[in-house]
Amino acid sequence: MNASDPAASAYAPARGASFQWIRWRLYAVLAASFFLGFFYRMAPGVVADDLMRAFDTTGTSLGVMVAMYFYIYTVMQVPAGVLADTLGPRASTSLGALLAGGGSVLFGLAPTFEVAATGRFLMGLGTSTIFVGLLKINTTWFRDRSQGAANGLAMLLGNLGSVLAASPFAAMLVFMTWRTAFAGAGALSVALGALTWLFVRDRPERAGFAIDPERPVERPTVQVHWLRNLRAVIGNFQVWAGLWAQFGIAGVFFTFVGLWGVPLMQQGYGLGKTAAALYPTVAVVGLALGALGFGWLSDRVGRRKPFIVGGPLVTTLLWTAFIAAPWQPGWQGLSLCFLIGLISSATSVAYIAAKETVPPGQAGMAMALVNTGVFLGVALGQPAFGWILDQTWDGTVIDGVRHYSLHAYHQALWLAVILGTLSVLAALFTRETYCRNQAV
Repeated sequence: MNASDPAASAYAPARGASFQWIRWRLYAVLAASFFLGFFYRMAPGVVADDLMRAFDTTGTSLGVMVAMYFYIYTVMQVPAGVLADTLGPRASTSLGALLAGGGSVLFGLAPTFEVAATGRFLMGLGTSTIFVGLLKINTTWFRDRSQGAANGLAMLLGNLGSVLAASPFAAMLVFMTWRTAFAGAGALSVALGALTWLFVRDRPERAGFAIDPERPVERPTVQVHWLRNLRAVIGNFQVWAGLWAQFGIAGVFFTFVGLWGVPLMQQGYGLGKTAAALYPTVAVVGLALGALGFGWLSDRVGRRKPFIVGGPLVTTLLWTAFIAAPWQPGWQGLSLCFLIGLISSATSVAYIAAKETVPPGQAGMAMALVNTGVFLGVALGQPAFGWILDQTWDGTVIDGVRHYSLHAYHQALWLAVILGTLSVLAALFTRETYCRNQAV
């Protein structure tokens, strides 16, 4: 991950280009699209009251509309892995960025609830290919003992998009409408789709570099139909353990920071929008720093399972404290949110562990299946959270928006504890890979 990275020196450029320059250029382009994908996920939380007012929705309906992103994202994870392993990440992520951009523009211009939901659907459809494509690029442009750090850096950069979608986005709304912001972000995604096609290459050999003799070679798959590889991945118990480990931890986390965290702090604690947005912001900062730190630490200690098990266990205890402990807004609440984000990120090591249990030609599918757990959790969590709020609503409406009590939010947050416990149980069934591919 630096100038002395042995992966760089192992490749001899065929056309005089710098391996480091080519690698980090394509990484940056994909990371920029990944960054915007996180913005699309998180930004509705800051404008939840505006969305409820613009489309006259209940909490359940708002949850369904925003979760349209996650419904299609969840369904597309395995197909995205298939596309990354067959067509290659260059083609799949280029198309994905174009679709996400078009969806964001449509969402920003939407005159009705149905059109807005369609825009969210297209955003999810497009961005569903980007994360898996970036992970696939990491498996071909970085060596095994650097991939935890490479993926952690991607998570750090992506989560900066979540940071932008919280407090900075709330401050930006003083100067622009939420509609203008989404339309502008969509135009940027379209531009990144074009840059991806121009600059990204699926493997170093496609950029004119010689084959690294120390890298496990991805065996030719022309005689092995992708369905056979997919069946092998679906039949891999270790991949499913990673999926369910992510389901309850990352799924609930993004339910909180992506939609209900800001309304909770506004309605439950009486904070203004900008102040309320600080709490999801620090949670996402914790997640970003933790993803980079735990990925690097996992590489260094040569272990995966302690992070996959320990992350859900401690995170579940922190959510219990968030509900039951007598904390107050200010440094106590901000510290608790930061710790929830920081420790939640340890579960992201499950992506690398899944990749290390399958042959290289199945890596994209394996990581995509694990990623399905995150978005299945959000797709179910956001409307479920809203449904619980609606069941405990006392009929209060303020400025055209339903107002829910702090007790109602606490009732909904018990989902985090229940699903977190499920993740702990699933994580216990993961197998230690010792940072080496077990299938080659």
